[in-house]
Amino acid sequence: MLTNDYVPGAPDWIDLGSRDTAAAAAYYKELFGWEFVSAGPDAGGYGLFQLAGQTVAALGPLQDDNAKPGWTVYFETADAEATGKAVEQAGGSVRFPPMDVFDQGRLAGYTDPGGAEFAVWQPGTNKGLDRVGAGGLCWTELYTTDAEQAKTFYTTVFGWDTEGMPLPGDSGTYTVVSRAGGGQEGSHGGIMQLGADMLPDGVGYWQPYFAVADCDAVAAKAAAHGGSTVMPPTDMAGVGRIALFKDPEGAYFALLTPEESMA
Repeated sequence: MLTNDYVPGAPDWIDLGSRDTAAAAAYYKELFGWEFVSAGPDAGGYGLFQLAGQTVAALGPLQDDNAKPGWTVYFETADAEATGKAVEQAGGSVRFPPMDVFDQGRLAGYTDPGGAEFAVWQPGTNKGLDRVGAGGLCWTELYTTDAEQAKTFYTTVFGWDTEGMPLPGDSGTYTVVSRAGGGQEGSHGGIMQLGADMLPDGVGYWQPYFAVADCDAVAAKAAAHGGSTVMPPTDMAGVGRIALFKDPEGAYFALLTPEESMA
């Protein structure tokens, strides 16, 4: 699972782009108890989701009228420019080039060869999320039509280690991704191949998982407050209980009650 002992290639930030940030802040407060704190008058409406005073995610208005609401996963980089070059050489594209965020750090946005958008964060004074795991981001998962292509791309760009695990019922292979040299203890996400008919507009995307103490209870809130159920709470052997949703604006996210906390 994720830790906040960040190293290059590991997820270190996540934010939600929304058309209605006030409504989004209210929705996620109902689900997770997160408080929205503005980043200040110069931040263009961007702010932080906090739990017990610790930053667990962020929220801001969409910057493009054609953009769709959604969560963006950021991976740490020591050099955003070098990562951008690696992305292009590996077959991805640049959505926006590296830019400074005050003294906080540098960010850049990219798209992988399968169309999944992601971003990178080069830390300055902001080293990343204060809190991951319980109450926050605990896993990241890429859904794509070409898992082998994705595996090659991300291992080239970030140097990830990968390990294939058979899915139940001989339904394919799930690829677990880890920080370089981290093994299973350093795993932070997975890659799953799906048919184009199972993806929005046939395009891959990164989905965040948020750790909750009671998947069923939070899933009920997610639906009651305007979310759409993609997959109801389901037990996954060796993992825990998970549920997949779209929030009221259509942003995909998942819930996870880890197996060890269900004992």
